[in-house]
Amino acid sequence: MHEENGDLNTAQMLSYYKDMYFKEKEKNEKLTRELTDLEAEHAELSRKWNTLKQSFIYRAIMPFRLAWSHFKNACIRVKRLGSFSEVRRKLRSKRIERQAYKYHGTESYPSEEERAAAAAHVFKTAHIFSILIPLYNTPENFLRELIDCVRAQTYGGWELCFADGSDEEHSYVAEVVREYADKDEAGYPERKRIKYKKLDHNGGISENTNACFDLATGDFYALMDHDDLLHPSALYEYMKVLEEKDAYFIYSDEATFQGDSVNRMITLHFKPDFAPDNLRANNFICHFSAFKRELVDKVGRFRSEYDGSQDHDMILRLTHEASKYPDGIVHVPHILYYWRSHAGSTAADINAKTYAINAAKKAVAASLEADGMEGFEIQSTKAFATIFRIRYRLTAKPRVSIIIPNRDHEADLRRCIDSILERSSYEDYEIVIVENGSTTDGIRSYYDELEKLPAVKITEVKQDSFNYAELINKGAAVSTGEYLLLLNNDTEVITRDWIEELLMYAQRDDVGAVGCKLYYPDYTIQHAGVVIGLGAHRTAGHVHYKLSKENLGYMGRLCYAQNFTAVTGACLMVSRADFDALGGLDEKFAVALNDVDFCLRLRHIGKVNVFTPFAELFHYESISRGSDVVKDGTADDASYDDRASRYEKEAELFRTKWAEDLEKGDPYFNPNFSLDHSNFTLKGAPQPMVE
Repeated sequence: MHEENGDLNTAQMLSYYKDMYFKEKEKNEKLTRELTDLEAEHAELSRKWNTLKQSFIYRAIMPFRLAWSHFKNACIRVKRLGSFSEVRRKLRSKRIERQAYKYHGTESYPSEEERAAAAAHVFKTAHIFSILIPLYNTPENFLRELIDCVRAQTYGGWELCFADGSDEEHSYVAEVVREYADKDEAGYPERKRIKYKKLDHNGGISENTNACFDLATGDFYALMDHDDLLHPSALYEYMKVLEEKDAYFIYSDEATFQGDSVNRMITLHFKPDFAPDNLRANNFICHFSAFKRELVDKVGRFRSEYDGSQDHDMILRLTHEASKYPDGIVHVPHILYYWRSHAGSTAADINAKTYAINAAKKAVAASLEADGMEGFEIQSTKAFATIFRIRYRLTAKPRVSIIIPNRDHEADLRRCIDSILERSSYEDYEIVIVENGSTTDGIRSYYDELEKLPAVKITEVKQDSFNYAELINKGAAVSTGEYLLLLNNDTEVITRDWIEELLMYAQRDDVGAVGCKLYYPDYTIQHAGVVIGLGAHRTAGHVHYKLSKENLGYMGRLCYAQNFTAVTGACLMVSRADFDALGGLDEKFAVALNDVDFCLRLRHIGKVNVFTPFAELFHYESISRGSDVVKDGTADDASYDDRASRYEKEAELFRTKWAEDLEKGDPYFNPNFSLDHSNFTLKGAPQPMVE
C-alpha cells in the first residue's frame, strides 16, 4: 500500500490511458449495436401491440383491466402508508394540520380589546405605508372588500394609492374609490389617505403601478393586487418589526383562498427567511412586500419589459440592495396576506398568464447578469412553470478531491468507486480513501486493485477510538484538489453530472457547503436538506424524509436548488479555502453532527449553504451504520448502547454550543411548522404574534 501514487512512470500512465481508450471505444460500439437491436425489437413489439389493441377480445376485457389497475394502485398506495401505527400517526398529523388552518383565517383576527390596544400604542416613529394598487376593470365587490380591509387595519399610518387604467365600461371603479375617499376623509380630515388617479390609457401593470408611485408620500411602499385582502394586523405587525430593527424590506406568509371568505383557504404558504437561491429559482417572497422609499430611489421602479413577472424582477432588485444592511430583510412568520384565486388569476393557474413564464425567466436572468454571471440556463421544472432549475456555467474546472473514509465493507466501497469511475462526467478528480483499521483479506486485495489507478490514493489512519471527523480531516490533508467532496462509502452515483451540479454552487464566493439529494434503494428520500432543532433530540434532522422520488415537496421545494442551514456530510462539497479557514470538521463531534456543526460555522462566517436536487445518489445507509442512532461514514464496531450513549453526549455538546441558534430557530424552516415532523407539518396552533 502506498500513501502516494507518484511511483507510476509516464510510460505506465500512457499505457493505462491507451487501454482505457480502447476499452471505452469497444464499450461504445457494443452499446451502439445493442441500441440498434433494441430499436428493431421495439418497432416489432409496437406493431404487434397496435394489432392487439384493435382486436375484439382486447376491447371486450378493457373494463375489467381498468378495474384491476385501479385496485392494484389502491393496494400500492395503502402499502406505502406503512404500518397501522404509522397510518394512525399520519392521519393524526393531517387532522392537526386541518384544524390549524382555522387559526390562520378570521379566527386570527384581533378582538375588540386587541384592536383598542393597538390603536392606543404609540410607536417611536410613525411610518407611513403607501400601498400601491393598479386598478384595471376590478370587480366592484373585490374593490370594496379590498378598501374595507385596509381601512380595518389596526395601524392607521397608511395611504391607498390607486392608478386606474380601467376602460369606459368599468367607470364604476372611479365612483367606488371616490365614495370611499370621501368617507375616509370625513373620519381623518387631517390627512388624505385614499388617493386616486385616472390614467388616460391602460399602460400595463408596471406602467400603471409606477403611476401609483407618483401619488405616494409615505416612507415605505407596499404592494397589493387589486383583488386580494390583508389581515387586519398586517401593518401593525410590520410596525413592530420597524420598532426593533432598521429593516429595509419586509415580507410575510400568505394564503390563497377561494370564494367570498378568507377561511376557504386552499394553500397556506409558510416561507423561509430570506434565501437568495430560493428567490432566484422561485418568487417565494411575493406578498406582502413592503420596502423603504430609498430602496426604490436606488434600484428604480417597475420595468414594463417584465410585465407578468414584474414583482419577481422588482423583488430581486430590492432584496439585492436591502441585503447589504444588517437587518435589511425581515420575514414576519404570520399569514398577513390573502391571495384570491378566481378564474383568470395567476393564483388559480399560471397558464392564465402564459407570458409570465418567459417574463420570470427574463427577470431571473437579469438578476444573475447583474451579479456578474453569464452562460447560465434557466428551465421550468415539473413543480410549476415559474419554479426554475438554473444551470450555472463553471468558471473553471478545478481538481475535486473525493474523500471516502472506509473500514472493510469491500462490496459497498466497490459499488461506490465503480459508480464514480463509470458515471462521472467530470474529469479532473481524485479519490482519497481514508483506510481505518480494515481486517478482511478482500478489502486489502481491492486496495491493491485501486492503487493501480492514477485517480485513486489510499492513506491509512490508525485510531484508538472511532472518529469520523478526524478521518475526513486526515483525508483532506493529503488531498490536492481545490474543492473537497466528502462522501460516504455506502453511496452510489446516479446522475452523471453530479460533480458539476455541486461545483456550480461551490465555486461561488458566497457559498459554503453544497449537498445533494440522497435516496434509499427504494427511491425514497434520505436527504434533501437539514434543519436544526428538528427531531426528538432537537439537534438536527432531514426534511422530506422518506417521501417518494416523485413527490414535489412542500410548495415544490424538492424541485429546485435552495438554501438550507446544513446539508449532510454523506455527500458534501466545499472549497478547500473554506475548509482550511475553519480548521476542518470539529473532532469533538467524533461521529454525529460534525457536518451540521461545520455548516453552521460556515454560516457564521457569512456563507450560505445550498441543497441541489439535481445531483442524485443512492445512500445504502443502514448497511454501514447498523442503526439509526449515529451517522458514520464508515463502519463502527461499538455496540448499539455505546453508540446511543455517545450520540446523546455529542447531541448535548451540539445543543450547548449552538444554543443561541437553536433558540432563534432555523431560518429556513418556518416556526409554524412542527419540529416533530420532517415533512412541513403545521403545528396545532400558530406562533403567537411577536410582542
